[in-house]
Amino acid sequence: MTTTTLLTRIALDDALVAEDHAEECGFLDPLDRITCPVHRRWIHQCCHSDLHVSQVSGHRWCRPCKRALEVAVDEVLGTVALRCPKCARGSHTRADAQLIAACEASLAAASRTVRRAA
Repeated sequence: MTTTTLLTRIALDDALVAEDHAEECGFLDPLDRITCPVHRRWIHQCCHSDLHVSQVSGHRWCRPCKRALEVAVDEVLGTVALRCPKCARGSHTRADAQLIAACEASLAAASRTVRRAA
């Protein structure tokens, strides 16, 4: 395991523990996490999973088409975009904005860890 990979893993583990604790104490909304408690990864690395689709809250969901939105994560530019595969609708809802913000914060946290290790 390279030093960069080890430091990135340590930073992720620390972030997971901190967010787990903050969520349990009521200081963090589960939908604002930048880490995933299920996959134990940065949220931008697993937000494409069907587990991150919620018809109730609208996260990664196109209500008119009744379909999951596709996720495009650009780790170089640090951007995230959502798109419906049927109607091509982009992100319009508060839930979409919340997921994009969490993913962009996750990307930034992961890249800070890599830069610090280099």
